[in-house]
Amino acid sequence: MQTASISNAISSLNASANDPSSQSGPSPQTPFAGLLKDAIHSEQSLEDQASTAVEGLMTGQGVDVHEAMIDAQKANLAFEMALAVRSKAVAAYQQMMQMQF
Repeated sequence: MQTASISNAISSLNASANDPSSQSGPSPQTPFAGLLKDAIHSEQSLEDQASTAVEGLMTGQGVDVHEAMIDAQKANLAFEMALAVRSKAVAAYQQMMQMQF
């Protein structure tokens, strides 16, 4: 009996998630996978920008030291944030795998 009520709850959630009139706001929400892809793309672009700045500094192409350091720190912070998100996601996955139904 409990399984049937869980199945009914899941099917009603799926129905409301697929109903565009139930979503708030004018546009549909971005899925979590899309947000992760955007974050990874942003981190990669910051890494490329830092690499270009350091390369310009080393070859003498008019890049200031402070600009290269700022770009490197931005890339470092973005990488640390991505690493923290990955760690939280892995911890959440492990916690879900330990659940017993």
